[in-house]
Amino acid sequence: MHKLYTLIILTGLYVPVFGQRSVIPFQLTEYNNIAIQVTLNKKDTVHLMFHTASSSVTLTEEAVQKLTSVHFAGADTVKSWGRGDNTSRFSKSNTVQIGDLTWENIPIWEDKYSGQHTDGKFGPELFRQKVVEIDFDKKIIILHRDLPKKTKKYAKLKLTTEPGMMFIESSCDIGDTILKNKFLIHSGYSGSLLLDDDFVAKNRLGEKLKIIDERELKDSFGNILKTKKAILPALLLGNEQLSDVPAGFFPGALGRQKMSSIGGDVLKRFNIIIDAQREYIYLKANHLKNEKYS
Repeated sequence: MHKLYTLIILTGLYVPVFGQRSVIPFQLTEYNNIAIQVTLNKKDTVHLMFHTASSSVTLTEEAVQKLTSVHFAGADTVKSWGRGDNTSRFSKSNTVQIGDLTWENIPIWEDKYSGQHTDGKFGPELFRQKVVEIDFDKKIIILHRDLPKKTKKYAKLKLTTEPGMMFIESSCDIGDTILKNKFLIHSGYSGSLLLDDDFVAKNRLGEKLKIIDERELKDSFGNILKTKKAILPALLLGNEQLSDVPAGFFPGALGRQKMSSIGGDVLKRFNIIIDAQREYIYLKANHLKNEKYS
């Protein structure tokens, strides 16, 4: 049995014929997740979280028990955020429909958890070679063939990518200095920021930032991670500054959290456009910019 590391890339993908643009409504949950209605195999309706750091379509164990059209034929080993190897069942070939868009021969994997009030998740891989606009003011995702002219009014940031992941550079004001760091764009994380172990240790942030809480997080397979929450005086993102941003980190666990992440509680404060080549992201502050953090 071979191992699939971190993220599973969709295979057997049928890319639907898009018009000039397609509009997909979504719900922004109270947990800062983007929830979209999806039809599976023309029979089952589910609500899946749009997860910018995932390349596979997944369903929770609870959701699978309620469905009639998704049949699992085997299992394989995958790596998760919280621990090394986890066994996940998979369904080899499915039809996925979102609005008037349909994809055939899509594998679906089983997880224990997803965002609150969602039955699973999917990532931008379904929208490859399309411009993806996330409008939190109107609560719609718009898929464009070409970059819209409105991007001229947005801040343009360079993306760096790894398989299934997109990163941007941002600056953290910790009170006595400003530190640059690379952040994963992670709409599946409902919080604001997660800081990687090396960044925290090297800059002694556990001593310099005000600690306000201590919690436990669970990954998709139920592995428990202890985290501390601190207040970052300011996050500089594009041409915008967000003040007093909650930032989580894992104390005493050097090497566990290898990358910093920007989560849904920050992302929702911007209308976002990602180009088709995943080379640039465009940000513009929206009506949620000054909303109280969760």
